[in-house]
Amino acid sequence: MIRETIISTRSADGKPHLAPLGATVIEGGYLLQPFRPSRTLDNLLATRVACINFTDDVRIFAALVSRNRQLPVPLAKATRIDCQRIAATLAHQELEVDRIEEDEQRPRFFCRIAHSEMHRPFMGLNRAKAAVIEGAVLVSRLSMLPPEKIDREMAYLAVAVQKTAGPEEKEAWDWLVEAVAAHRQAKAS
Repeated sequence: MIRETIISTRSADGKPHLAPLGATVIEGGYLLQPFRPSRTLDNLLATRVACINFTDDVRIFAALVSRNRQLPVPLAKATRIDCQRIAATLAHQELEVDRIEEDEQRPRFFCRIAHSEMHRPFMGLNRAKAAVIEGAVLVSRLSMLPPEKIDREMAYLAVAVQKTAGPEEKEAWDWLVEAVAAHRQAKAS
């Protein structure tokens, strides 16, 4: 099973970094597979720690993949490892890398859970939240997927957003739509 999360890592000099990342559940922890090149990959190699942040605020996913800096994401110190977590996350898990398997495209980081905390209750999802997450995955792969696939899937996901979104989901969706348009404009010029 893959859980769509926001992972927080830090550089060797302590600079925090947030990125959406699908974390594969394995016995005792998670398998993380960031693409090359990425700051998440560099940070995991340098520090061998990370926090998985479980959030229902889909604007964070949309802001990170669309490079939209309109959404501040306050951070807090992790409890047991030298890393930061999202301050307003529902829950977080602190990870330590046990083993790394090299790969040219996506190295495999086998991580154990060093600490888990719940911060506030999960009140459920609506279809728009799920659609924004799927849209964020598409936006993160704009340079890898054909434009027709992006258009077809975004059109399908837009139906759920139109039917069930609240203000936060609508804002996040707009950022994703703008990111697709900006990508196409940059590619055309």
